[in-house]
Amino acid sequence: MARIFIYDTTLRDGSQGEGVHFSLQDKLLLTARLDELGLDYIEGGYPLSNPKDAAYFRAVRDRELKHAKIAAFGMTRRRDVAAEDDVGMKALVAAETPAITIVGKSWDLHVHDVLGVSLEENLRMIGDSIGFCTAHTAEVIYDAEHFFDGFRRNPDYAMRTLQAAADAGAAWIVLCDTNGGALPEDVAEAVAQVKAALAVPLGIHTHNDGDLAVANALAAVQHGARQVQGTINGLGERCGNVDLCSVAANLALKYPGYELLLPGRLEHLTEVSRYVYETANMNFRANQPFVGASAFANKGGMHVHGIRKNAASYEHIDPARVGNERRVLVSELSGKSNIAEKLSEYGLEQDGGLLARVLDRVQDLENEGYQFEAAEASFVLLVERLAGRHHAAFEVLGYHVSVSGRLGREPSTSTEATIKLRAGNSFEHTVSEGDGPVNALDGALRKALEGHFPRLKEMHLVDYKVRVINARAGTAARVRVVIESQDNDDVWGTVGVSENVIEASWLALADAFEYKLAKDAGAVSSSKRVPIESTA
Repeated sequence: MARIFIYDTTLRDGSQGEGVHFSLQDKLLLTARLDELGLDYIEGGYPLSNPKDAAYFRAVRDRELKHAKIAAFGMTRRRDVAAEDDVGMKALVAAETPAITIVGKSWDLHVHDVLGVSLEENLRMIGDSIGFCTAHTAEVIYDAEHFFDGFRRNPDYAMRTLQAAADAGAAWIVLCDTNGGALPEDVAEAVAQVKAALAVPLGIHTHNDGDLAVANALAAVQHGARQVQGTINGLGERCGNVDLCSVAANLALKYPGYELLLPGRLEHLTEVSRYVYETANMNFRANQPFVGASAFANKGGMHVHGIRKNAASYEHIDPARVGNERRVLVSELSGKSNIAEKLSEYGLEQDGGLLARVLDRVQDLENEGYQFEAAEASFVLLVERLAGRHHAAFEVLGYHVSVSGRLGREPSTSTEATIKLRAGNSFEHTVSEGDGPVNALDGALRKALEGHFPRLKEMHLVDYKVRVINARAGTAARVRVVIESQDNDDVWGTVGVSENVIEASWLALADAFEYKLAKDAGAVSSSKRVPIESTA
């Protein structure tokens, strides 16, 4: 088995992506999670670039890691400065990491136009920097920046830069597609030639500007690279770095003869992916291969019919192997197979007549603007109502929302909601102020119901989305509101549609409360989704 070493640069290269920011505590928590996954190297940052990275390297020394080596990242020494006198070199050594990664120029255009030095001085800068670091740390990795661009335009010089690194004692030479414009055939040819010329183990570092980062990384491995550098979820500058989730899954599951990560850790890939998104305060990418929520979601009736007979008919891998799960979506495109599979997921009784009624109603509602893909709780309630099994825990007799504003030098608004309802034999009439109509309605509904159903205190709204359905109707357009709610052990989505955004919000909010109460009463099974806190 050939060992493929996975080098993670989420904490440095990934943090250079637009909108990505990690605090010091974030970086330490991510380090622990990446180490548990079984990554071989974790690049912590550039110790000279900012105080946070310097603090990270001091703090991580006291952390006991199970497997990963921490790497400090830096550039070659400055022009006309001895390595031992260069502040960047000193900072790298002072980080006291098991590995140091040095990036240098392999494209003559960068040597002349960016560094402004001669080709020979660049070679000395590479050799001196690696030589200095090898005297102070166990392992030095050389990242050949813009290698594939340099190799296309001046292959002889590009190879000389690699040889300079090898002669100075680099433990790894990593070929970088820094601009992300290489094609798989370019990568394959270059890696093969470098492997034949050098005895030093090779790595690959690809960016995704041509949407080929994963393909290029796999091509490099197939032609001799034994280290892959990238980020979780493909975070990084511009279009991002190669996504290590896809690389790891492909290498582990589709290429026989490769060993990577720690044994038994691949099934935690989805969990780690979502943890990184949460830590970065970013939305999950639903259609992300392998780990996305839609990666194994099927909507077409023919697909679901096939999956019910043999999952392999429409799935390239078993989703459980990467910690993901199969999902069946319900929409106007659904057939009875979708409905039957969805009812089975929730343990709902079914018959042919009910399936037909549910399918007809779903198609009618979707024609009005409803979508149940992110609102499965509303779908479950719809089924139970059509089956005559749902007994509402409360009956709303009316609601009223008022918004008032004050103009002037310090303008302000206030919102108030009033609700009348019946719960059992009791009538409730409550009022609540809120930061907006939905918040006010939520507060009034809670006041009315929490005395009857104390477990509603566990429930809170975690997401609220509004989408205009028929935008050409202007201010009379119909809107769809999707609300995501959460309690101690479940997450669920509900939907409402109306020309009035408050009514659409109310419909989704009322369903959220109905589902919580039905679930607590054992009238419906909970979904398979779990709160974020339990996976973080």
